[in-house]
Amino acid sequence: MDKLRLQADDLADASVADLVLDPEACKFINSLSTLPQNQDWTHLPRTVQKYFQSFALQAEFADKQKIIMAQDYFSKEGHYYLSMLGFYSLPYCYAFGDGAEVLVRSKRITDEVGKRLSETALFLLDSFRPDTFLSDDRGLLSIAKVRLIHAFSRYFILKYTKDWKEEWGKPINQEDLLGTNLAFSLVVMRGLEKLNRFPGKETYEAILHYWKLIAYYLGIDVNYWPENAKEAFELEKSIRIRHIRSSEAGQKLIRSLLNFYQDDIPDKNLSQLVESLVSFFLGREVSDTLGVKQKVNLPKDAVSLLLRFNFWKEGSSKMSYQKIRSQFIQRQKDKFEEVIQLSVPIVKRS
Repeated sequence: MDKLRLQADDLADASVADLVLDPEACKFINSLSTLPQNQDWTHLPRTVQKYFQSFALQAEFADKQKIIMAQDYFSKEGHYYLSMLGFYSLPYCYAFGDGAEVLVRSKRITDEVGKRLSETALFLLDSFRPDTFLSDDRGLLSIAKVRLIHAFSRYFILKYTKDWKEEWGKPINQEDLLGTNLAFSLVVMRGLEKLNRFPGKETYEAILHYWKLIAYYLGIDVNYWPENAKEAFELEKSIRIRHIRSSEAGQKLIRSLLNFYQDDIPDKNLSQLVESLVSFFLGREVSDTLGVKQKVNLPKDAVSLLLRFNFWKEGSSKMSYQKIRSQFIQRQKDKFEEVIQLSVPIVKRS
């Protein structure tokens, strides 16, 4: 694992080295609605052309049956999946000291928490769009953008941050990427199990396979990705033992997130339960690491109802991917008066 902390993503990093000098290329990427074809990218730097060419290569290990199973599951339970993202996965990531040092250096995570959360949720929604990895490349475009956003973050931190410590490894390195993908897969399944909504081993392992595909296109070395539930358990445990620690960065991130939730929820009786809700999912070890307290004992059934009726308007009909997405878009319009988009940074040239 130590060597993975020194490895990043050469393909994306080479592209960003050119994109920081070419704001028009960044604007072009942000204007796309599908992956560019060969005839569309002749004006782009060669490194960027090579980058997008890599997304045309299908992963040899892709299992169509597991892809469809994972997408069908998200269409039915994606509203709970996204809840786990906000109340479990992201706080969980903040407990990993070295990785938190990267996150806290993005002021948008602490100053524009709502928009940053929405971008992460949009990444999940786009990644689980039906037919992604099969016949629809819109999800792949979002993955390509997020991968470039990671590379931009590495570039800015290494070039402009004066207090970055070598022992933290490279910013957004391979081990941290593996840990984040586990937070968005294994940790989500753990959260659903806490709500008595665990989908079963077959679906869980289809989700793991799906995140292996996302990892592949995010530039993560999938040779280290777990193939089954047991391997996922062991990998997460290994990374957790190595990196969980209390840090000023983690404390700042979790307080910023909790403050956002408390301000964002109009029902003050409900907003006061947010810290207890997050602690319910994190468990004692991670809660203690972040200084999060379970002030109110919340039974599983109460948490499930809390999520269902206060964060998602299910109504009487069954959930679907389109319904989850339309609810998400309407929330963005209501809150930000715009629909959040995934965009690579555009560096202003003087």
